[in-house]
Amino acid sequence: MNKKNVFYAQSGGVTAVINATACGLIEAARANQEVLGKVLVGRNGILGALHEELIDTSLESAEQIHGLRYTPAGAFGSCRYKLKGLNEHKAEYERLIEVFAAHDIGYFMYNGGGDSQDTTHKVAQMSERLGYPLICIGIPKTVDNDLPITDNCPGFGSVAKYVAVSIREAGLDVASMAETSTKVFVMEVMGRHAGWIAAAGGLAAEEEGQAPHIILFPEITFDEKAFLEKVAQAVKHYGFCAIVVSEGLRNAAGEFIASAGLKDAFGHTQLGGVAPVIAALIKSQLDYKYHWAVCDYLQRAARHIASKTDVEQAYALGYKAIEFALTGKSGIMATIIRQPGIHYEWTIGETPLETVANQEKALPRHFISEDGFGITEACRDYLSPLIAGEDYPPYKNGLPHYVRLKNNLVPKKLREYTK
Repeated sequence: MNKKNVFYAQSGGVTAVINATACGLIEAARANQEVLGKVLVGRNGILGALHEELIDTSLESAEQIHGLRYTPAGAFGSCRYKLKGLNEHKAEYERLIEVFAAHDIGYFMYNGGGDSQDTTHKVAQMSERLGYPLICIGIPKTVDNDLPITDNCPGFGSVAKYVAVSIREAGLDVASMAETSTKVFVMEVMGRHAGWIAAAGGLAAEEEGQAPHIILFPEITFDEKAFLEKVAQAVKHYGFCAIVVSEGLRNAAGEFIASAGLKDAFGHTQLGGVAPVIAALIKSQLDYKYHWAVCDYLQRAARHIASKTDVEQAYALGYKAIEFALTGKSGIMATIIRQPGIHYEWTIGETPLETVANQEKALPRHFISEDGFGITEACRDYLSPLIAGEDYPPYKNGLPHYVRLKNNLVPKKLREYTK
């Protein structure tokens, strides 16, 4: 029996748990070695396939692979690279199939968000056109939590936990000094078009007066007058004001409040810092002393405070992707399904790739309070289970002990790739 190899790659912004997905996938493949070959991983995502830079995971010990479960970021390298349309740049896809054929790859598994699922969908279509047998499965990953169909996305739960913990702790700090010092703290979080991460900050406010007092969502047009009134009201009633703002906050014209005027490889606008813009507005109009912070990469790299739910789901999706493949399923993305009931339970399901490719799921309006500055109980009920539980990494010398793989490449068999 000719055992086919598996190609796996990580795409887009990395997370605290994307390596847990890789761990689940590789461990599942090793448990099925009688029917599967090696797991070859693209160095730096899909670019690794195009350039025939394939990492041989069979050279890593079981202990090192298991260590991926608690190691953040992308152990094999990720990328922001969008494949062109099937018709306008057919050569890219032909190159992928050429590489897969040269290395006896029969399974393609791509771990990423909406753009990445689009890539998986296109590769599935092209392999069919060219008559190359290839099972294609997408695995969800995005801290933005904006993929449709799936209940939530791996990476989000841990970011949500980090943001809720951070605004609670910063809020206590500001409150203790507000009488003679800082009265306003602004914390900027990720979220270009969807306010899921910003909403998670609202979990920290379990009682009246607790931080955050204001959340600014991409889904709600920024109303300067109402916002400033809300800030002044919080300072008057509580002595300070803690604010969570999404990077994708927009004005009435639909423009980003903070934009660097650049675009990334996916064609998305590069956003600047909205926190200092909001803080400066408060200073100029209300003259309160302020501090601001941008969570940036810290929020998505914080494996030390990862959600146990998030880690378990990330691992399970990787493991299930192999199981799907072995049953012959293709052209699908694995999903998380929330089961009905009082207690949070979930299972792994599937959806056709075309339902998630290039799609975004915004925060529903009924998850946002009527005044547009907070979250509702429905939102709290949805978010709370996703940050539940702790899954600490091992520590050594007082610091998290993360694994670093050898990442040895298999020998190349083809010509160098040029665009």
